[in-house]
Amino acid sequence: MSKHLIEVPPVHETGKGAGRVMAMSTIAFTLMFAVWLMFGILGVPIQQELGLTDVELSWISALAVLNGSMWRLPAGIITDRIGGRRVTLFMLFATAIPAFVVSRADSYGALLALAFLVGFAGSLFSVGTAWNAAWFSRHRQGLALGVFGAGNVGASVTKFIGPPLIAGTAGATYVFGIEGGWRLVPVIYGVLLLVAGVATWLVVPHVDRAPGRSRTIREMLVPLRHTRVWRFSLYYVAVFGAYVALSAWLPKYYVDNFDVDLTLAGLLTATFIFPASLLRPVGGWLSDHIGARKVMYLTFGLMLLTTGILMMPNGHIVIDHADGTQTEHLAYHLNVWVFAALVFLLGCAMGLGKAAVYKHIPEYFPENVGSVGGLVGMLGGLGGFVLPPLFAYTKLWSGFPTSTFFVLFLLTAVCAVWMHVTIVKMLHDKSPELAGTIELPLQETKS
Repeated sequence: MSKHLIEVPPVHETGKGAGRVMAMSTIAFTLMFAVWLMFGILGVPIQQELGLTDVELSWISALAVLNGSMWRLPAGIITDRIGGRRVTLFMLFATAIPAFVVSRADSYGALLALAFLVGFAGSLFSVGTAWNAAWFSRHRQGLALGVFGAGNVGASVTKFIGPPLIAGTAGATYVFGIEGGWRLVPVIYGVLLLVAGVATWLVVPHVDRAPGRSRTIREMLVPLRHTRVWRFSLYYVAVFGAYVALSAWLPKYYVDNFDVDLTLAGLLTATFIFPASLLRPVGGWLSDHIGARKVMYLTFGLMLLTTGILMMPNGHIVIDHADGTQTEHLAYHLNVWVFAALVFLLGCAMGLGKAAVYKHIPEYFPENVGSVGGLVGMLGGLGGFVLPPLFAYTKLWSGFPTSTFFVLFLLTAVCAVWMHVTIVKMLHDKSPELAGTIELPLQETKS
């Protein structure tokens, strides 16, 4: 792109056309997120068709998440240097090809390779974060990034349209030899990605913003040495990585443990995805007004409460009496509706927390949103890669399906303790008066 098509904006001013950038980047991210996590629903019929084990199936989703995470850091840096418009267009068109080819896969190896390539869609998050941060003023970034991040709701798209589409088209064949059933879904997504690319090219301003255009890669990577960046990344593993993992894991969890069909499992999973996505703007607004740290306390507290209940296995205590008789006490069982209600609350906590984590980034690193946001997003996404196989293995080792939530409980506890210890240390090192200004980024140490 020629030099005059890149604008280096005045620092922290909202640009004309920012609304169009936010709207199209959110639409593109919603669609790409749906493509990224489509194997959460497609995996069930794929497993039945190919006779896969739970562990084999978990690796299909995990590889998609891996590729969507590992490129987030370079994607964020490139966006800061050349602008989000060009990177978004490239990613939409490039992802459309493997998405379509998924419909032709006929072996486990082919699905693993294509899932990895489709996973490229997940990198759009760091692109959109840096792109929106460049177009909005600091006082509006929390809400803007929250609205963009609500594109996470794309994870629910396949949960809604997938099961009825799969059931209604199974066995059918369409033009160009396109088969129905689960194979039709990636074809539709491939076409929609192309449409979204054309729309983005037409709608967003052609003169883009690239705040890091004049800076070297070395300069953009310097902030990554701060401990707080890695602490934010761990928080994001808990609120985003776990969200990604559960979005892919819950449909099968419902089918296996509550004996519901795939359609109902998809709908119930959507009751987790919707609050975890749509409350992100609320989390951004709250972070702008009461401080991101307070929102993080609320997030971790609610996550500990819900996962603490969900991790308890169904069962009862059996007492052997002297006369040889047995009695059962403290019977515990969660039915599907109580389980879904708790998972809904867990989704609410994650929705608020995702926005709060990213509110920190432009506050502490206003000139390095691409690199810092890219690293945080990358490590958070890698959490989504590690967790599904970890869920499968812990279930295999323990025999308890609820071990999934024990893993999440431990992860959340580590994050909450690290955050609280950091804040207490900061207050101790400075002064008691700091408690009222804890949200000011310049006050925090490198703990």
